[in-house]
Amino acid sequence: MSEVRVEKRAVNPAPMFPVGRFFGMNPFTMMCEFSEEMDRMFRGNAPAAVTAPEPWAPTVDVQRCNGDLVVTAELPGLKKEEVKVEMTDEALVIEGERNREHKEDHEGYHRYERNYGKFYRSIPLPESVKADLAKAELNNGVLKISVPVAEAKKAARQIPVAEGAEKKPLAA
Repeated sequence: MSEVRVEKRAVNPAPMFPVGRFFGMNPFTMMCEFSEEMDRMFRGNAPAAVTAPEPWAPTVDVQRCNGDLVVTAELPGLKKEEVKVEMTDEALVIEGERNREHKEDHEGYHRYERNYGKFYRSIPLPESVKADLAKAELNNGVLKISVPVAEAKKAARQIPVAEGAEKKPLAA
């Protein structure tokens, strides 16, 4: 019968941490390093959509152009029936709701995404707007609203600057 040679070696049960490294280490430092190692180990392996969806508010640009107040809002994928534009005495209100469902069936997997949410944007208006002449149009996901604004008369007047009397230093 042949002879079998058995060798005993210490095996590190946690190969990511070298043996003997923890002796004399602060417990808080040890927990921080453990947490960092766990983060490194699981990074990139988490599913992409594990968090709750964030509320959506469309991007809005407001500018003055040729005597009009022009408001542009990005509403990708929305139809004009899904958007409501309203003017109050103080503000222009854009609101609506998006309801999107996307379904993919392939061999080996099934993917179904839903995207729901209401949005509300309120843009303050100057006092001199002509609300009855406002126009709105939705084109390729971009809502453009033009509101004529009456030119406000600039009441500026010159204030004369008088020479001040010289102050004498206080006696100590």
